[in-house]
Amino acid sequence: MATSSAPFAGFSVTPRPSSHPQFILYNIAPRTGTPNSLTGTARFRCSAGQTGFFTKLGRLIKEKAKSDVEKLFSGFSKTRNNLAVIDELLLYWNLSDTDRVLDELEEALLVSDFGPKITIKIVENLREDILSGNLKSGSEIKEALKRNVLDLLTSKGSKTELQLGFRKPAVIMIVGVNGGGKTTSLGKLAYRLKNEGAKILMAAGDTFRAAASDQLEIWAERTGCEIVVAESDKAKASSVLLQAVKKGKELGFDIVLCDTSGRLHTNYSLMEELISCKKSVAKVVPGAPNEILLVLDGTTGLNMLPQAREFNDVVGVTGLILTKLDGSARGGCVVSVVDELGIPVKFVGVGEGVEDLQPFDAEAFVNAIFM
Repeated sequence: MATSSAPFAGFSVTPRPSSHPQFILYNIAPRTGTPNSLTGTARFRCSAGQTGFFTKLGRLIKEKAKSDVEKLFSGFSKTRNNLAVIDELLLYWNLSDTDRVLDELEEALLVSDFGPKITIKIVENLREDILSGNLKSGSEIKEALKRNVLDLLTSKGSKTELQLGFRKPAVIMIVGVNGGGKTTSLGKLAYRLKNEGAKILMAAGDTFRAAASDQLEIWAERTGCEIVVAESDKAKASSVLLQAVKKGKELGFDIVLCDTSGRLHTNYSLMEELISCKKSVAKVVPGAPNEILLVLDGTTGLNMLPQAREFNDVVGVTGLILTKLDGSARGGCVVSVVDELGIPVKFVGVGEGVEDLQPFDAEAFVNAIFM
């Protein structure tokens, strides 16, 4: 295929000689049999002048969450098993057992990483309602427990839909520590968004880890998306993201998904690099990035809170992606992180499959962890 001396003018998957531009736009043909085809799956197509496209996209993803309850239910099986003791406690509950039952309920919530603050708040609310006569049976206490958890999630983390604004391209920046599942989450998010009809461009902004671009190229191939990568090993992450958003704007992409290097929240020089990345994309699209999604490893439980606080202080996190929750019995951390930080959970990872990054729905989550 023909190439040009102008940046991104050529489309290729073959390595280019050093005389070519610093950045390459790959238009990767998907492998046969990979789950990327939109035929019969996209609910609507986007066009440059279509008003409310991003609003509709967010709502469709939200609706999808409600229809995928089974995936969420199976994904939280370990947390649900931890909390199953609550049903046993409440089965033969009577008023004289209130203190003992609430003490054991408190322990069950703490073991599932609801955190001391949240647990005490829930238990004391239940105690007050029991003693005032508002709750008179085990089933009523169970429903009140679920209602308390749901209220905590919805009062501080209600904006679970993606907020993508009105300008194209919308820009989503994915951030997080090493090993949390950041690049994988980006790939799964690309799959979901593309299957709803959005035209997706990936940006390989993880210039620190040697295999990061290769990993993202594999996801581009699996999902049938295009990707911008740096040809030079010395390219700055902010430059890659800047060029990607420029190309996204020029070529009519709907959404640019920006990968970034994993970094410890205590490494201040690398955290400062995120500020540069954020500023660079705003030069092309005012107000971008529309979303800064922090990927947190669900198996770390409440230990994720210091990470989340630091990332939020530095770049202003707009939403959370909690991964690996299917392998953890610590699903209560979802409630704790929302209550502590007031940042909504946008997606949860409940499996290794490409469709296992689920849009977060508070009511479905509560029903999934409490049988």
